[in-house]
Amino acid sequence: MMAKTGRIIVASMLAALAAGLMAGCGTPSESLSMGLSPADALQMRAWVPDALRQNVALGPVTGGQATNRWWGSKVSSQALEQAFEDSLRAVGMFPLVREAGRYQLDIKLTDLDQPLVSLDTTVRLGISYTLVERSSKATVYQRTVRNAATVEIGDKLLPVERLRLANEAAIRDSIKLVLRDLLALQLPPATAR
Repeated sequence: MMAKTGRIIVASMLAALAAGLMAGCGTPSESLSMGLSPADALQMRAWVPDALRQNVALGPVTGGQATNRWWGSKVSSQALEQAFEDSLRAVGMFPLVREAGRYQLDIKLTDLDQPLVSLDTTVRLGISYTLVERSSKATVYQRTVRNAATVEIGDKLLPVERLRLANEAAIRDSIKLVLRDLLALQLPPATAR
């Protein structure tokens, strides 16, 4: 009887250890969750100036990292690019042909500061944006956006899920901010050049 109880205890400890390791596994940030919400896209779509309508193509999107199974959720360059492409399409700025477009938006994830352990998970990030007119190679907009997002323990129980959600919220806020900046640019229409 004592040997059986010992095996049950050992099996329970191994199961708890396995569950703890699984909880620490990283889940990558998802591009669909990082892009603009349909409501935000609909609101912005009405304010897109003619100079930017279907004229903002994506250049290089760099600085992301693939998620490592053991080191928490990261943001890959590919997921960041897809989130931006989806958002630009949703507001009507992305060209019909990927290689077309009067302007090119280059994006670089410069820093992603994530806690190792936390109850309320706050992610801080910096993303550099550069909008270049393709024909003249002139930079018409350049900014590094630094922002943060927090996901509380009550929102998700697993730390890795809170980390992923905080990543996605910070990226979404950054996209929203930079698109509002682009909408406010005073750019001449393409026919005026």
